[in-house]
Amino acid sequence: QVQLVESGGDLVQPGGSLALSCIVSGLNFDSYAMAWYRQAPGKQRDLVAWINTAGLTHYADSAKGRFTISRDDAKSTLYLRMNNLQPEDTAVYYCRTRDLNWWGQGTQVTVSS
Repeated sequence: QVQLVESGGDLVQPGGSLALSCIVSGLNFDSYAMAWYRQAPGKQRDLVAWINTAGLTHYADSAKGRFTISRDDAKSTLYLRMNNLQPEDTAVYYCRTRDLNWWGQGTQVTVSS
């Protein structure tokens, strides 16, 4: 049974930082490209960033220069470091296998003063 469990979401002030984690079980983590998505209230779920098995990364324009995706294959864990957060970054953040439809349950990030 494949499971993806996100954590690290919180309420943070504009300009602040957060680090999200996603622990994956039930598959050979190091064989899969992984991704972070987010969904703001009333909006569609959008790609934030992905990382492949070789460490190659891709970012949405909204994330470039502020967010960093990384992975630790030994820990079967995906990370998203987010800096200089803004109110428009408020959303539920989900991890998933990039090319297959396995999703976590999401973690809420709220950016507000």
